[in-house]
Amino acid sequence: MTTFSHAASDSATMLRRNLLHALRYPGMSLSVIGMPIVMLLLFVYIFGGVLGAGLGGAASGSADYLDYVAPGIIMMAATSGSMSAAVSVCVDMTEGIINRFRTMAISRSSVLAGHVVGSVIQTMLSVGLVIAVALLMGFRPTAGPGEWIAAVVVLTLVAIALTWMSVAVGLVAKSAETASNIGLPLQFLPFLGSAFVPTDSMPAGVRWFAENQPFTPIIETVRGLLMGTPIGADAVLAIGWCVAIALVGYLWARAAFNRAAAR
Repeated sequence: MTTFSHAASDSATMLRRNLLHALRYPGMSLSVIGMPIVMLLLFVYIFGGVLGAGLGGAASGSADYLDYVAPGIIMMAATSGSMSAAVSVCVDMTEGIINRFRTMAISRSSVLAGHVVGSVIQTMLSVGLVIAVALLMGFRPTAGPGEWIAAVVVLTLVAIALTWMSVAVGLVAKSAETASNIGLPLQFLPFLGSAFVPTDSMPAGVRWFAENQPFTPIIETVRGLLMGTPIGADAVLAIGWCVAIALVGYLWARAAFNRAAAR
């Protein structure tokens, strides 16, 4: 067996372990899935009438706002799902299972690979559920098959990038609670973007930040693909941000894991 096939086999074993763990302890998965759905219900049915009228949809209110906000909530599902990996990685690091893995003939890289792939799978399932709920609520995207595929690709890139960042956070955190809290600012960045209201409705300073942070071009790209709104340069910026975040997260995670393995 070659080195690559050995690592792939070990990674598949670690992936199976993480997925089984998620099934046996579903509390984290349910909270990750539930929060974007609660946000969708809250902003559409409580605030949607007023916000929809502000967007120029006074005739239909919350229905117009649902079409605007759903892409942002879908992207938030990818964000919150990815950050949950920090907790599972931190638990492995602090409860001694990593020390046991070191005594076994398994590829070192398979441990992190299993966490990343498992988290991405769970995140995309969460995204799919949020999309289904949005459709049941009346979300009516204009996207064709090609646009849907492109939107899924973008959301998958987001999930991969943020999962690597989340894994790095889990490796350096001292406890599961710390790992969970470190990722909270990142999860709230979409609130300071175009997820809920257009950036041109914001005060000048907030607008500048909203237009230059990572999530706004990602949200606008997903919204453009699903709803046919102009994308412009946002697609290039979205992919660039995803690649940059993934690279930083991967290098940080690898360095942190190697330091932990050398102890």
